[in-house]
Amino acid sequence: MKENDIRFGKFLVLLNGAVPLALLAWDAAHGKLGANPQNFAILTTGMMALIFLILTLAVTPLRKLTGSNWLANLRRMLGLYAFFYAGAHFLLFFGLDRGFSVSSTLSEMVKRKFLIIGSTALILMVPLAVTSTNAMIKRLGGKRWRALHRLAYVAAIGGVIHYYLQVKADVRQPLAFAAVLAVLLGFRLLEYVRQRKPAPSPAAAAPRV
Repeated sequence: MKENDIRFGKFLVLLNGAVPLALLAWDAAHGKLGANPQNFAILTTGMMALIFLILTLAVTPLRKLTGSNWLANLRRMLGLYAFFYAGAHFLLFFGLDRGFSVSSTLSEMVKRKFLIIGSTALILMVPLAVTSTNAMIKRLGGKRWRALHRLAYVAAIGGVIHYYLQVKADVRQPLAFAAVLAVLLGFRLLEYVRQRKPAPSPAAAAPRV
């Protein structure tokens, strides 16, 4: 794929990734966030964080299944959007729901374990965002960088559990996220098994006469 096409793809991701935030800000400014605007904003940013995290994890399977290696160029931006929306999700909860009170936030986390799980997932995403630059990839080395960024799967699992436990009645959406994540994890497991499987020796591969 040509460099100009890759740049255009990045531009589309950059533009579309900002659309949910722009719509949320527009609706907030015009009082169209429903009966509970604070809760709507918190839930929307959390949902977008999960969507972008799942999209980030889907890049490698899609690239390998389709042979479209250029998709790897979009992974960093998708991951940064996931971190951005996850951070916004927490800040909105901390500010709008808890009034920027650390003691109130910690007290609420003790009472509601899904908040601890969600906060842990966000913390795990911090080193992934920090090491997303080319300089950090070079500094860590490809092998260590890839090992570190497997934390994205742990963060995604935490995010799905956080969402599932937070929902009080209709769990269809968190279960849908869980199903997609299970497929992605299954693909990763199959790839690991395939790579670990030793290649047949020339003698064993040769047909018998």
